[in-house]
Amino acid sequence: MSDQSAGDDFAPSVSDDRDVAEQLAALEVRLRRLEDLEAIHQLFIDYGAHLDAGDFAGYASLFAADGEVKLGPMGRAKGPVEIQTLMEKVLEGTIGKTFHVISSPVVKLQGDSATSTVMWTVVEREESGQPRVSMIGKHIDQLTRENGTWKFLTRKGLIDIPSTYTR
Repeated sequence: MSDQSAGDDFAPSVSDDRDVAEQLAALEVRLRRLEDLEAIHQLFIDYGAHLDAGDFAGYASLFAADGEVKLGPMGRAKGPVEIQTLMEKVLEGTIGKTFHVISSPVVKLQGDSATSTVMWTVVEREESGQPRVSMIGKHIDQLTRENGTWKFLTRKGLIDIPSTYTR
């Protein structure tokens, strides 16, 4: 075997190029999935952070233009303006008294839409300053990618352990 023919064994072939292109395409799909999951998990965190801070405009911005929130006895609203108004009314006077712990997200992606179930716990600050779990439940969500950003299309809140909520 000559030196020339030995070097040809290591030269990329057309099929090698195709394999590399297929691998790159597969990696791009996997990366997009991970980026989508991370963005959706951040959406859940931002949801609780905006509520706890009393940033109801920020909270409403997490919903799609035709997004809807369904919070059982607390109310329901459609569209960011109605959602902001609902939250301002329902949570008036509670800013800094409750903290949302978001956990156990289960997300199923399908292109530019997704479904999810997320557990939540509300910890309330008692007058003594001590924490107390006031309710535990879950959200069942339909999510959409709107202008490149993941948003809530529908967010339905369910209470699993009764609430001290009295409004």
